[in-house]
Amino acid sequence: MAWINLFIAGALEVAWAAGLKKLGMSFSLTLGALTFFAMIVSFAALYAAMQSLPLGIAYPVWTGIGTVGSVLLGFTLFGDTLSLATVSGTCLLVVGMFLIGSDAH
Repeated sequence: MAWINLFIAGALEVAWAAGLKKLGMSFSLTLGALTFFAMIVSFAALYAAMQSLPLGIAYPVWTGIGTVGSVLLGFTLFGDTLSLATVSGTCLLVVGMFLIGSDAH
């Protein structure tokens, strides 16, 4: 269950990061409230995951999911460009998350 909570926390981190980007483009009170809600639930799910997973695994994987997801959403929704360095760095993050996660007992 901890890994499911961690995945939910990471997905919601991507959602609130995208919400902040969209809010910067045009403010909406509804979007602001949804973004804030996603933040709170993301932190709550991370907290739940950390009840079973060590800090050194849960936090890096959470931020890694957020980073990789944000790069993908930035490219698909916001027209960000993907350079070779961005793609390479994102691939390294994914490998790093698997290596860190494989240390969980």
